[in-house]
Amino acid sequence: MKFSRLRLLGFKSFVEPGEFVIERGLTGIVGPNGCGKSNLVEALRWVMGESSYKNMRASGMDDVIFSGSGTRPARNTAEVTLFLDNTDRTAPAAFNDADELQVSRRIEREAGSLYRINGKEARAKDVQLLFADQSTGARSPSMVGQGRIGELIQAKPQAELRLKAAEQNLERLDDVVGELESQIDSLKRQARQASRFKNLSADIRKAEATLLHLRWTLAKTQEGDARSALAAATTLVGDRAAAQMAAAREQGIGAHRLPDLRDAEAAAAAAFQRLSIAKTQIE
Repeated sequence: MKFSRLRLLGFKSFVEPGEFVIERGLTGIVGPNGCGKSNLVEALRWVMGESSYKNMRASGMDDVIFSGSGTRPARNTAEVTLFLDNTDRTAPAAFNDADELQVSRRIEREAGSLYRINGKEARAKDVQLLFADQSTGARSPSMVGQGRIGELIQAKPQAELRLKAAEQNLERLDDVVGELESQIDSLKRQARQASRFKNLSADIRKAEATLLHLRWTLAKTQEGDARSALAAATTLVGDRAAAQMAAAREQGIGAHRLPDLRDAEAAAAAAFQRLSIAKTQIE
């Protein structure tokens, strides 16, 4: 994305609507002191989410609204719109379907600021992240305010040390970012493994449930067969017990008649003996 236009209305000295075209390459703005050159840089910072009124060279954020002059009354609102060329489609996914992005910030006295991206309300954080993704923003080192270069040139050794420390902190921050990126890759792998484990666990639970159902079905079948065998065995035992009881009754009856039969046998034997003797005598 590239800055293409900057539109101002009621911002500091720009009481009338004004639009500045930012061409490719180097764009320079020249003019006498007090014509508003620094206000343009501050307008860029402000629309990109600057929250410190001190960085706006003001005693309060409402001071960015045109305060009036001897011939013009003060305004109650100020608005800055920054147009971004997105034909290369490098904007965040939420806005990447448009060839041009419009980021605007409007402030009303004692009512605060309102941000919009392509006409839709947005938070200051959303605007700041939009520019941070493009390695720029209100606090970007490339945004050099009035007198800043002179301050750097005339900086005391202590300030240089602070600047060097800040640079070292940025280098450490890059290391931390790199480490976090490697951790992100590791976490992504762990997430994929966890997802695979979850799917495998679900498959195992399904297989276990199927196995338990098959075992239960087999057990019910075996139980039915066992009950049938038990019923058949019970019937057989009953039949044999009945036969045994009948045999016992027959045995009892025979034992009761045995003495009579023996007496009859003895009487028959005696009669036979007598007949044999009588036959002998007759002969």
